[in-house]
Amino acid sequence: MNSSSSHTGALTPEDGNATRAVRAGLPEEQPYAPPLPGPVFAAHYHLPGDPTGAPYAYGRDQNPTWTALEAAIGELEAPGDPDVTTLAFASGMGAISAVLLSQARPGAVVVLPDDGYNLLIPTRERLESLGVEVRTAPTAGDAQLEQLDGASLLWIESPSNPGLDVCDIRRLADAAHERGALVAVDNTLATPFGQRPLALGADFSVASGTKALSGHGDVLLGYVACRDPRLADGVRLWRKTVGAVPGPMEAWLAHRSLATLELRTRQQAAGALAVAEALRGREDVTDVRHPGLPGDPSHELAARQMERFGCVVSFTLPGRERAERFLEALRLVGDATSFGGVRSTAERRGRWGGDPVPEGFIRLSVGVEDPSDLIADLCQALDVAGA
Repeated sequence: MNSSSSHTGALTPEDGNATRAVRAGLPEEQPYAPPLPGPVFAAHYHLPGDPTGAPYAYGRDQNPTWTALEAAIGELEAPGDPDVTTLAFASGMGAISAVLLSQARPGAVVVLPDDGYNLLIPTRERLESLGVEVRTAPTAGDAQLEQLDGASLLWIESPSNPGLDVCDIRRLADAAHERGALVAVDNTLATPFGQRPLALGADFSVASGTKALSGHGDVLLGYVACRDPRLADGVRLWRKTVGAVPGPMEAWLAHRSLATLELRTRQQAAGALAVAEALRGREDVTDVRHPGLPGDPSHELAARQMERFGCVVSFTLPGRERAERFLEALRLVGDATSFGGVRSTAERRGRWGGDPVPEGFIRLSVGVEDPSDLIADLCQALDVAGA
């Protein structure tokens, strides 16, 4: 290749996850140009004449750095599918709100999990204030099936946060569509390399990019992916109207981090399974949950539906004080909320309220540390807490 040539390095549907993560959303290669151009900081763009059809007109509408990230996420959510539209948001809640509120109409019926992310509770209240009927059901056992008659939107969170229950996305999506309802799946915990909701029949795949997608605990971000242009237009208009747009630096950092997503999530899933197996063997720990754990209530379905089981392990210690002593004694695991980062974190989830969990319930996010080191740290902290 001479110095004036270029090539696209375009992905194909046959490329594997690691290859896709490294190359997704990159521009055509040019001599002496960086493989991932830096963030574009612009509130406005030079805009001569009629703005109709202009790719970039104003910073609240679009940004080249978002465009690259959105193309990359689309390649991960639906490999090789040119019909998928992905829209980046300032946070996961921005993305969740965009889907739910862009579909909200007086008299509409929305079905939510009653064991999902705790901010679904105030979101439910907002929907009801707009005249939307909200029904709820637990994730396990596909219980939302019983609430679908007359529904306009089904919201699925699988695995659920923080309980780690799993539902049959394809079964629920087919049943919802038969009744004329749209289906959205919160895919935050699974990531696109754990499951692909659009391939399982969902209309929307929604996630917080704050978690494993960016993976370093330094970015707030969210996204929505869907195939229907009309639905995408509604979500895009909501983003523009409320200004829930990501910053260019955040979008660039997330895109940079995608290159290691396959490596990170593979290591985290393996570490989480090893940790879950170790915890299950201790008498001072109860209700150990991880979808990849043989014998877990969700395992059989998760094994059919998911390619990777995620980084989160949950378990219960005997009471609040015991749980707090455990967290204080940890050396390698930070006491923090959120999950999906390269550094392991844990928290007593009941401190926030809103989650139907015991006072000693722990949500542990396994990072990329050596699993043997994490297990040793967890065990010594459990010993200290129980002394």
